Amino acid sequence: MTAETHPIVAHPFLSGLPPIQLEPLAEHANWTVFSRGQRIFAEGGPADRFWLIEDGEIALDIQVPGRGLVTLETLGPWTVLGWSWLEPPYRWHFGAVSRRMTSAIEIDARAVRELMERQPGLGYALTRRFLDVVVDRLQATRIRLLDLYGQGEQVSR
Repeated sequence: MTAETHPIVAHPFLSGLPPIQLEPLAEHANWTVFSRGQRIFAEGGPADRFWLIEDGEIALDIQVPGRGLVTLETLGPWTVLGWSWLEPPYRWHFGAVSRRMTSAIEIDARAVRELMERQPGLGYALTRRFLDVVVDRLQATRIRLLDLYGQGEQVSR
C-alpha cells in the first residue's frame, strides 16, 4: 500500500502532508478496533503509540482523589488520541476508555520519534499539529474543571 492509498491520507490530522512524509508514517500504522468499555491506556502508563480516530467515541479521564475517575473530554471521529509520547518520560497524562465501539489507526510512537529525528520537516509538521491537540486538551480540561468546581463558588478577595 502506498501513502496515497493508505487510510491515514483521509484523516484530517495529517491533511496537507506530502507523500514523502506520509509514506514512512504509513509504514508504522495499523487498523485497530476498541470494544465498548475497553480501557485503552491508564494515566501514568507507558505512552508508546497514538491513534487517529476514524469512528467511535473515546473518553479521556483522570483519577481525582475522593472522586475516582472523572471524564475530562470525549473524543469523536476524525480526532487524535495520545500526545504524551512526544516528551519524556513518555507516560500518559490522562487515561482513555472507549465509550462505544471505536475504529482507529494506531501508530507506533517510538518509530515516529525516530522518523522525526531523521526528517526535521516531518518533525516540525507533526509537532505543530500535536501542539494544537495539546492546547485543545488543556482548554477542554479548563472548561471541565470550571464546570466541576466553579458552580456556586465565590472567589474571596
